[in-house]
Amino acid sequence: MKNDRWKQRITIYVFLFWIVGLALMTVICPKETVSEAERRRLAEKPELTLESVLDKSFMDHLEKYLLDHFPFRDAFRRAKAHFAYDVLLQKENNDIYAAGAHASKLDYELNEASVRRLGEKMAGLQEKYFPNQAFCYAVVPDKNYFLAQENGFPSMDYGRLLSILTEETQKAVDARYIDILSGLTIDDYYHTDTHWRQERLFGTAETVLGAFGMADASGLQETDYQTNEVQDFYGVYYGQAALPMEPDTIIYLTNKVTESAVVWSLEENFQGGKAVLPDEAGAVWMPLYRKDKLEDAMSLDKYDLFVGGASSLQVIRSPEAATDRRLIVFRDSYTSSLAPLLAGTYREITLIDLRYIHSALIGDYVDFADADILFLYNTAIVNQSEMLK
Repeated sequence: MKNDRWKQRITIYVFLFWIVGLALMTVICPKETVSEAERRRLAEKPELTLESVLDKSFMDHLEKYLLDHFPFRDAFRRAKAHFAYDVLLQKENNDIYAAGAHASKLDYELNEASVRRLGEKMAGLQEKYFPNQAFCYAVVPDKNYFLAQENGFPSMDYGRLLSILTEETQKAVDARYIDILSGLTIDDYYHTDTHWRQERLFGTAETVLGAFGMADASGLQETDYQTNEVQDFYGVYYGQAALPMEPDTIIYLTNKVTESAVVWSLEENFQGGKAVLPDEAGAVWMPLYRKDKLEDAMSLDKYDLFVGGASSLQVIRSPEAATDRRLIVFRDSYTSSLAPLLAGTYREITLIDLRYIHSALIGDYVDFADADILFLYNTAIVNQSEMLK
């Protein structure tokens, strides 16, 4: 009986020690402001006020704060992921699966209504802004295009996606499809992230330029570029998978074209409730590669190095370009790393991201006359086109 009592006491003492120890560590341990693994800001300690107690918001915010700053949080997340994979034998965790050195996210249900909506959106934009001009469109496949089916995961019907998009764009005036899918492989993508690698995009850039009759004028030569590295890139899937994957290395390409090119963005030129347009005095221009983003605490993604990351509207001007022609791209984040390779051909490239600016406002900032026009979207955007305004 005495031995049983001592065992009970030891169990209680160990439990209390564990609880008190974790509580003390939560208070004592230094607090991070961001989670590099999850690429998000961590909750801040809420302020205790009578109002926040009465409306119960204090407890809600405190719970989020304690969860975000729980001791050994990343270790527990990794243990959960290993348990899911190795013990429960699940093939995915948080909808993230690993295939060789790559991680990807399951996305296999084709939203046909979304694909049709995107086709209608492109036709509508043409009717409103460039009714007498042809446009080209291309689809960037996600990593599931290469990984899902061959590794036993459900896969989207990409053929059906393209068929619907082609059917809808036939309602527009001279819409031309650019096939970039057949020239890509899984090696063209980062292991821990959704995006493609800039140093692997020369073939894609040549295909796009060729569609606009610019292949001979571009002079795009891989040997003309210098490679530069950014170490320890933890992509979006790294934190979601919670597995100890090796980080990627970002390689960005520079030459006299990229060194002289500059970028105007709407957000960085919005002053006093009004935008300072590119040709107006006082307009702020930034480098093509935003190395400041690598050290910026407000930037959680090193991929923002390319053209500064997400922006509603950007203009790239390239004084060393081979031609005086202009290109307008309706785009998502994949275009950020492709655009520098096109800057050697086009004197001006305008990037429009309809996730952040309404279609009705574009005419206030963009002149479509005589420009080449491209729609370039990843399959995730095509399948969720309701996010485009």
